[in-house]
Amino acid sequence: MFEGSGMGIIFVAIVVIMFLWSAIKILPEYERGVVFFLGRFQSVKGPGLIFIIPGIQKMVRVSLRTVTLDVPPQEVITRDNVSVRVNAVVYFRVMAADKAVISVENYLYATSQLAQTTLRSVCGQEDLDELLSSREKINIRIAEILDRQTDPWGVKVTLVELKGIDLPEEMKRAMAKQAEAEREKRAKMIHAQGEFNAAQKILDAATLLSQNPVSLQLRYLQTLTEIAAEKNSTTIFPIPLDLIKPFMERIVRERGKDEEKDNERSS
Repeated sequence: MFEGSGMGIIFVAIVVIMFLWSAIKILPEYERGVVFFLGRFQSVKGPGLIFIIPGIQKMVRVSLRTVTLDVPPQEVITRDNVSVRVNAVVYFRVMAADKAVISVENYLYATSQLAQTTLRSVCGQEDLDELLSSREKINIRIAEILDRQTDPWGVKVTLVELKGIDLPEEMKRAMAKQAEAEREKRAKMIHAQGEFNAAQKILDAATLLSQNPVSLQLRYLQTLTEIAAEKNSTTIFPIPLDLIKPFMERIVRERGKDEEKDNERSS
């Protein structure tokens, strides 16, 4: 009799332990529990220690942490009929745990599929140049569309980033040629501008020297000094007429004076 009662106590203890094991739930800080009572939504509980009635109540765990969703590469035809492959990453988190469980069957899968279709739609409305140069604008536009569509699910899309844009090989070669042509164009323009500035400076210097012949002579003498500093065995340089003109005029005047004196003596 005592042996049978002892077995009964052990059985009851096991049942109580199993009941408590099923009834007690511990939720960490980043999780919430959506509790259903006989199939009907009852409340959102957590975090901490939660008690539920097994068989009558059911709890679904929902994480509130930010989810990093990698959107696989999508085939996109841009507005100017260029085929590219675009992939992205989406950051979102659950703001209302009850909506994430009740309003959609699997919010992770639903958000992933919506991100793929939205990525193709938005990128298909842009030209290739805009797709490459205006990523920030496209990121904001995709994030706004996703956030608006996932709001009834209790999901908040915080950020969308385009990860990569893969171009066809022929398009890569064409863009490389275009970039090389642009660089050559800028180089030629810079060289031409430099030549123009140099010619302008030379013209300004010539105009300035022409206004004062003495400055020209000093410049000439300076050039001779620079040439003389070189280790040359023979140096040939022209003598400008402006340099010897004052001496020639003086010689002519002196000869004229001598002729006048001779004429006076002879008379």
